[in-house]
Amino acid sequence: MTKPTPTGPLRQALLRHVRPTDLQAAAQLAVQGTHGVINIAEGVHQAVHRRLGLSGGTTGEQTGGLTGQIYQAVRGVARLAGWGTNAALGVLLPLLDDPATHPEASPQREAVLAALNGVLGDRLQALGNPLAQAMELRAGGVPLSLSPGSLKEELPSAGPHILLLVHGLCMNDAQWRRSGHDHGEFLAQALGATPVYLRYNSGLHISVNGRALALLLEQLVAAWPAPPTRITVVGHSMGGLVARSAVAAGQAAGLSWTQLLRELVFLGTPHHGAPLERAGHGADWLLASNAFTAPFARLGKLRSAGITDLRHGHVQDADWQGRDRFASGADHRQPLPLPEGVACYAVAATLAGQRSRLAERLTGDGLVPLDSALGRHEDPSMRLALAPDHQCTVFRTGHLDLLSSPKVAAQLQTWLAAPA
Repeated sequence: MTKPTPTGPLRQALLRHVRPTDLQAAAQLAVQGTHGVINIAEGVHQAVHRRLGLSGGTTGEQTGGLTGQIYQAVRGVARLAGWGTNAALGVLLPLLDDPATHPEASPQREAVLAALNGVLGDRLQALGNPLAQAMELRAGGVPLSLSPGSLKEELPSAGPHILLLVHGLCMNDAQWRRSGHDHGEFLAQALGATPVYLRYNSGLHISVNGRALALLLEQLVAAWPAPPTRITVVGHSMGGLVARSAVAAGQAAGLSWTQLLRELVFLGTPHHGAPLERAGHGADWLLASNAFTAPFARLGKLRSAGITDLRHGHVQDADWQGRDRFASGADHRQPLPLPEGVACYAVAATLAGQRSRLAERLTGDGLVPLDSALGRHEDPSMRLALAPDHQCTVFRTGHLDLLSSPKVAAQLQTWLAAPA
């Protein structure tokens, strides 16, 4: 007797967590991972060869002779297996699965996908992997269509004040809700605004996401049911950098929505980078400095462009284009002042219980130092001109706790309810 396949409620429950197309995506990642392991093994092998004075292959990390041929053969087998698996699944999945019948994805699945995109999102997109997330504007947990007729049905009570919330690295729009609180819902009620949430692939370069967001907002404004008169953007962590990048791209392109932008709010945004990514670059350098550990530096280079942008807070193409993002730890940014005519606010957090210069520099909120969150910099051209009363520091608060802090919520209401 054959074992029955899951049907009905059980199948729908399983599909909330895992989709059939995940097999194809996982197979593709497995092949890429196999190639990575092969490259590391051959790199270590060649390091030993060089130490013994033996000849190598065409590059410093390739072996020569019979050994090199064996490694090439293993790569070929892995490539062939990956191609065969992908081709077979490409034929079978459309016959066995109908995406239109899929239930709403579970929060756990959404969180895993957001984290995966934050770490490997640029690679997923380059490979055409089904797990790569597309940028979309959402409300009530569902994507908005951005056509005038449909948007009016999706947001029947939309008012003239648009409140946009932009999440951080490895997160998604649903994660604005933390400990039962959502800044979007709170501010929407306090300000009479209509909240819209961005979901994006946080593994892409920040400037790439910023440019895409600028174009998406132009579509949103054109399709908005009520003539919009005010746009407020709240960005958490990387989301604040994406927002700054979007404003710069929108102004450069003369997009109309930038004329409606009244406020930019940054919650724990690493305007001048985060020490954790700078430490990651230091680890890359240490691994690469020794012939035997150099092949393992490949592992560190798997991290996404979005993550390496956080080393110094890249928000423009010029900050990273034409450079190997793993080669130098120097800050190559071009200054980008805060936009004129827009009220900009910053909330910084610290795990310390009171002001302490050492704690501010070393810990901050656990990920972002206070100076970075408040836009302070030793170089005057890089400083962000935030007025003193547009800055707020909360104590005994971690990076993610900014999303649920009652003090932060009250401060946002105070700032945004007042005339800009």
